[in-house]
Amino acid sequence: MSPAPRSSQRPSGGADWRDVPLAPVVLLFGPEDFIASRALDSVRGKLRSQDPATELTSLDASQYTAGQLGLVASPSLFSEPKLIEVSGLATMNDDFLQDALAYLLDPAPDVTLVLIHNGGTRGKKLLDAMKALGVPRIECLPLKKDAEKTQFVSAEFTLNKRRIDAQAIRALVAAVGANLSELAAACSQLIADTTGMVSTDDVDKYYGGRVEATAFRVADAALAGNGPVALSTLRHALATGVDPVPLVGALAMKVRQIAKVFSLRGSSAQLARDLGMSPWQVDAARRDAGHWSGPALVTAIKVLAETDAQVKGEAKDPVYAVERAVIVIATAARR
Repeated sequence: MSPAPRSSQRPSGGADWRDVPLAPVVLLFGPEDFIASRALDSVRGKLRSQDPATELTSLDASQYTAGQLGLVASPSLFSEPKLIEVSGLATMNDDFLQDALAYLLDPAPDVTLVLIHNGGTRGKKLLDAMKALGVPRIECLPLKKDAEKTQFVSAEFTLNKRRIDAQAIRALVAAVGANLSELAAACSQLIADTTGMVSTDDVDKYYGGRVEATAFRVADAALAGNGPVALSTLRHALATGVDPVPLVGALAMKVRQIAKVFSLRGSSAQLARDLGMSPWQVDAARRDAGHWSGPALVTAIKVLAETDAQVKGEAKDPVYAVERAVIVIATAARR
């Protein structure tokens, strides 16, 4: 059977990991295991909603034995539909490469083959063949930008028919950090344990003790010119064991965002696209920019550059260094 008439495939790279299209062959490509697992869940859910008896088989392309794919794809006694998940394509052996190339030309009926490649160039011939045939390719890449993480959180709440305000999203991303599985777990906990609109108070209740959340509270107060609050929050953080390095990092990130938007005009959405920020980050930076002049920003940037070096080993007392930076920044900001 020719793959073309059976395929409901979109062009390679056009598929969404939250809603993977069913096709004879699907490629999950990239190093982010969490996204790959979500994509697999999407495929499994769709197939089992069509037929709960769908038979699942897992293979490892690095430990593959010649002929194995054809064997597991062959019709079973009761002709149940099959889902075959093959991991380890980044270290696939030659036997798998040859069998997979042959399978692409004549995929078995009632079988969905999901191939999981963690990235790299191994099996380029197979990757090129899938691209030529229009096999859906799901990009499983880390979400590195804050804008991507905030979009992820927003989508998690939307899918669960819940609402979270923009500041709460920012607080959650700041508190939990870059680990996508932890961020998803945090969303699930807030969805399960709260009612109504999720606010910054809810996030602070569950995750306010995280280093990142504390650091951003210090930065917010300092950049708004509220020295007493910035210093008291800073001293509490230091007393509870927070390292000065992430505190300086949060200050530096906030100052960079203000500097980016300081003299720019345009809509939040347009600036977000141009600057690699999310619209709410642009709005927050613009609000903070109202406390600042050009010379004051230069002062803040200089003191942070000095402080960054000091807390990373150039000063005998990094705590004093970060306290001084907070005082200088809070004083430079206009009330």
